Amino acid sequence: MSPTDDHTYSHQHIWIWQQPDWPEFRWDDKALSASLREVHQLQGRLLGKIDTVADESSAASQLDALLQNIVQSSAIEGEHLNAASVRSSLARRLGVDDAGLTPVTAQSEGLAELLLDATQDHQQPLTMERLFQWHRYLFPQPAEGEYRLVNIRVGELRGDATMQVVSGPVSRQVVHFEAPPKQAVGEGSANLDEQLNTLLDWLESSRTDSELDPILRAAQAHLWFVTLHPFDDGNGRLARAVSDYALAQAENQSVRFYAMAASIMEKRQAYYQILESTQKGDVDITPWMRWFLDTFKHTLETALARIDLVMQKARFWQVHSQDGLNTQQTKVLNRLLDAGPGGFEGHLNAKKYMGIAGVSKATATRHLADLLGKNCLKKLEGGGRSTRYDINWP
Repeated sequence: MSPTDDHTYSHQHIWIWQQPDWPEFRWDDKALSASLREVHQLQGRLLGKIDTVADESSAASQLDALLQNIVQSSAIEGEHLNAASVRSSLARRLGVDDAGLTPVTAQSEGLAELLLDATQDHQQPLTMERLFQWHRYLFPQPAEGEYRLVNIRVGELRGDATMQVVSGPVSRQVVHFEAPPKQAVGEGSANLDEQLNTLLDWLESSRTDSELDPILRAAQAHLWFVTLHPFDDGNGRLARAVSDYALAQAENQSVRFYAMAASIMEKRQAYYQILESTQKGDVDITPWMRWFLDTFKHTLETALARIDLVMQKARFWQVHSQDGLNTQQTKVLNRLLDAGPGGFEGHLNAKKYMGIAGVSKATATRHLADLLGKNCLKKLEGGGRSTRYDINWP
C-alpha cells in the first residue's frame, strides 16, 4: 500500500507497535502445542520423502513449488504475473529442461532471484543491504521506453508520510492498519531503520535459540516485518520471503517442495483479517501463531500429496520404460499422470486423445489399443457411446 494523507478517518487505536512492551511478543505455548506437533510430523514426513524422489522429478517438483510461491505471493497483492516467463527464469537457474521456452522479463528474473536467494542462501545473514537488494528484485529498472505505474522508492526505506492500509470512500476511509512512523515520536520509541535493524539482529541471534521453535520463529518474523512495513510497496511479498528464509533455516534445506503463498492465497481474506486483528491487539500473538500453523499444515499436506504423485509417476515410468511408446502416447500419458488418480476431468476417450496428441481418429484408436495391451491404460466401466480410459496405476 502507498502512504496516505494524515486526514484519513479512523477510530482511535493503539496499534501493536505502540504497546509499551513492543516488540516482546508472547503466546500461549499450550494452546499451540497440538498444532505445532502436527506440523512437525508433516514436515518430517515431507523431508523424508524428498530423499526418495529421483533427481529429475525432484527438480521439476521444486520448480512447480517455487513457481506457485512466486505467482501466488504476487496474486495475494492483486498482481497477476506471466507465469510462463517466471517458470522460464526459474527453470534456467534450476537446470530444468524447459528453460528458455518462454522469453524472460526483468520482473520474472528478479522474482526468481529473490526467492532462490531467500531459500537457497539461507545460511547467510539477512542484512539491511541484502533486504534492499530483495526490494530491488521486486521492482527492477523499467526497460527503455517503459515506466512504473506508481512512483516508489526502490531499495530504500519509505518516506516520512504516514503509511496506512485503508478502505472506503475518500471522505470516510477506514484505517485497517497504520505502520510505525519513519521518525521516532515520543520517548522510548525508535526510528524505522533502528526498528528494522532490531528485527534483523533478532533474526540472526534467534537461529540458535533452543527455546524458540523454528516454525514459530518464522511466524514471528513474518508478523514483525509486515508490522514495520518498511517500504513504499512490496511489504507483503517481502514478509513472506522473510518467513520462507526462516523456514529454510529451520529445515536446513535449500530444496523447496511447498508453496506457503499458495495456501495463503486460498485464505486471502482470512489472512488480512488475522493481520488486522493482530495489529490492533497487544503483543500476545497466539491467534496469529495458530493461523500460521494451520496454514502451514495445509501447505505441507498439499506438498505431501504432490510428492506422492511424483513418486507414483516415477514408478509408472519404471514399469513401462521398455514398452517402446511413441511421442504422442508419452504426451497423453504424462497429461493423465500429472492430473493424478481421478484428476483428469471426464477421463480419457478417443476424442480427447485426438485433441491432446494431434492425431486422426484411426491413429487414436490404434494408439489406445496399444496402450491397453501394454497395461498402461485400463478401461473404465460405463461411459455410454464413448469408451473411457484411465491410467493403470502400478
